[in-house]
Amino acid sequence: MIAYDTLSGAINGLRERGFTVDFNLGENCLVCNGDKYNIQDFLITEFYRFEGDTDPSDEAIVYAIESVNGVRGILVSGYGISAEGMSAEMARKLNFTPR
Repeated sequence: MIAYDTLSGAINGLRERGFTVDFNLGENCLVCNGDKYNIQDFLITEFYRFEGDTDPSDEAIVYAIESVNGVRGILVSGYGISAEGMSAEMARKLNFTPR
């Protein structure tokens, strides 16, 4: 994995490497351009965590996502006290384990 100093640096770097679409968390799935990707339909290939220097609510994680149909993009989510609500199954999937 590449080391990025900032959240925007990670997003820009991933975009330059072909992760061009934006994924959003749906109910137990990822959503992109109207398409839903269930937990088994995507892989997390990289992730980068960022912590705010003074504000714990500034914690974020950037995931590099590859879907089984070849769509490559990113998901930006909070973690810690700023984490979004999600199912236990999705939380396990986003607890990254390299392939």
